[in-house]
Amino acid sequence: MIDFYQGSVLEVISRRPGIAKLMVETERGLEKAINYDLLTGTVNPGDKVVLNTTAINLNLGTGGYHFVLSNLTNTRRDSMRPGHVMKLRYTPCQLKVQSVEEESSPYHGLMKRADSINGMPVVLGLLHSMLPYAAAGAKAANPKLRIIYIMTDGGALPLALSELIPQLRDNGLLDGTITVGNSFGGDLEAVNIYTGLIAARLALEGDLAIVTIGPGVVGTGTRFGFSGLEQADIINAVNKLKGRPFVIPRVSFADARRRHRGISHHTRTVLDLACTPATVVFPLLDREDLMEELRREITQEISSQHSIREIPGAPAHEMLKEKGIAVTSMGRVFEDDPAFFLAAGAAGMMAAKRAVKSLTRFDQAGT
Repeated sequence: MIDFYQGSVLEVISRRPGIAKLMVETERGLEKAINYDLLTGTVNPGDKVVLNTTAINLNLGTGGYHFVLSNLTNTRRDSMRPGHVMKLRYTPCQLKVQSVEEESSPYHGLMKRADSINGMPVVLGLLHSMLPYAAAGAKAANPKLRIIYIMTDGGALPLALSELIPQLRDNGLLDGTITVGNSFGGDLEAVNIYTGLIAARLALEGDLAIVTIGPGVVGTGTRFGFSGLEQADIINAVNKLKGRPFVIPRVSFADARRRHRGISHHTRTVLDLACTPATVVFPLLDREDLMEELRREITQEISSQHSIREIPGAPAHEMLKEKGIAVTSMGRVFEDDPAFFLAAGAAGMMAAKRAVKSLTRFDQAGT
């Protein structure tokens, strides 16, 4: 069940579109909390709030933040917003959105007719931290491409939680966002990954899409018990919609866990379960011994079903460095584990080289 405390907002520590970080005075003392505007409205100092404290009580992290469950002061109703689709359905936090597919959407007719993404390359990543390098790699290869990010509901559900997405958009590395399933807060909302992909190509006129979960990942140390397993089904979805899937392999030579050294067991499982082929892009590394280790694993487990490519990923790192965008994954920075980050950059670059500029929406709709 949910643990909660009531408190009073003492200070708004920071605020950006859709999210605010707060200092809240509670019966336990001062506590940090996160407020999502789409769920609980705008919050201000002095507001009385109810905090979900479950994760912190279990020492599960979440950056040391509780979450605002209800704002007892701001009771403004938002029933006039358009849309009739619920996300977080049948929970106390269910919220109404206008999905790209529904009849009230300006894209309804387009979505009703469409059944293809017309060869659009789609870069697939297991972790949210792969997004910046994939986007930078694609823009380094072709700066004119429109890149759309699709966030699934395998990790955090509110897109606003990501600190990377605003940086990527401000620096011209992302051109639009779509949240699918029960994730929410994108430029467009979609019911599932199929319509999310179609909307990326047709509604937002994307030339290339990147699909990852939101911040946060679930892993259990078992073969099938991890949130990134959805990647296998997304490979199939991209192929079914006549797109081109490019997989970022999870590669590491810094992770202390044997199952994640070299090619992670997560990537190997995804590629084994995918029923259709993908292009798996590996980075060219400076150390030949590490390249030989990767190639042995590729030959043994991957190359029979999927296409393998090797290209440099360094241009992605140079672009992010130039723009001052710092990325970490599992607490590691680029210098700690370059292979991990370069893999995402290489996949973005390879996908961009295969991109064809989007047709107009009129032409794509087949009308």
